[in-house]
Amino acid sequence: MVNCAGCIIHCCSKGEECAQGQDLKAYEASSRRELEKAENKKLLEVAARIEGEHYMEWTRLEEICGFAEQIGYKRIGLAHCIGLTNEAKFLKDVLEKKGFLVESICCKFSGIDKRDFNLTQINCERHEVTCNPIGQAMVLNDLQTDLNIIVGLCIGHDILFTKYSEAPVTTFIVKDRVTGHNPAIALYASYYRKKFNK
Repeated sequence: MVNCAGCIIHCCSKGEECAQGQDLKAYEASSRRELEKAENKKLLEVAARIEGEHYMEWTRLEEICGFAEQIGYKRIGLAHCIGLTNEAKFLKDVLEKKGFLVESICCKFSGIDKRDFNLTQINCERHEVTCNPIGQAMVLNDLQTDLNIIVGLCIGHDILFTKYSEAPVTTFIVKDRVTGHNPAIALYASYYRKKFNK
């Protein structure tokens, strides 16, 4: 068992032995080998440069633009929720103004009936289409995107999209209908803290 979330010391971050007695040296060695690979090292270097040069200055949107530009990505895919089409359009416009070629595909594009897969419906009295994150990934794979960005895909759908995407994936918006797509508020707001501590 590993429990870094329960640690208040994090002496490992100073190069010291784990205060909880975890022996993670084997992972350090094997991960170092992976980090040395050219494609991984470049991602690591650009991530560190953005953090180092723009710490507490850039929004996530600015970080995505800067990261993609510095890595040399040209074609960016947006896998977005149909309910966040306006946000996807704004993001697409921003990225295109920065010189990227942007492909966008919404989650409901294939029109597959939920009943075809015997899926739970919100309202059984109407026709409901399932999201198709695997299809979204396939479309963007065929378009040979360099980077794919998740814009509000549902939980599970984001996992399937990431699993099937051939290009690296990052998230711009996390779907959370209750909190206005700000899931971290559940960790900070006293109402939610009380709710989860029951």
